[in-house]
Amino acid sequence: MIHSLSHAVTALEAAEEAGAPVTLLSPPGFAAYGGAGFFNAIVRRARAKVPAAKSEAVLDCGDTPGLALGALRAGAESVRFRGQASVRKKIADIAATHGARLLTARPQALDLLDVADARAACLAWLAARTRA
Repeated sequence: MIHSLSHAVTALEAAEEAGAPVTLLSPPGFAAYGGAGFFNAIVRRARAKVPAAKSEAVLDCGDTPGLALGALRAGAESVRFRGQASVRKKIADIAATHGARLLTARPQALDLLDVADARAACLAWLAARTRA
């Protein structure tokens, strides 16, 4: 889980070094207070700094359908939305037309917020996920 550009860059650098893909996951409900444009800009800038790393970016939209739809319009590649099942189906269909993906469950994540050595933590996390 990334909270800044430096977190995103560190995660991508670790992914490149480990030769493993990484998911750049926003904090829970980030679409409501940070916004899709800000999250997408972080991801775009980080990927420009580490272009060889393979990654997916997931913006958490909580249970607010408008945020999920706005994120898709803003170019989000994956959104997490936990609203009602009937609404999730509609948003999943819309996501597919945008070439995006809808996640209903929050992926397991290493939260980089209070990690002293983010690079080492990311490398260990990726190594453990690769062995599993």
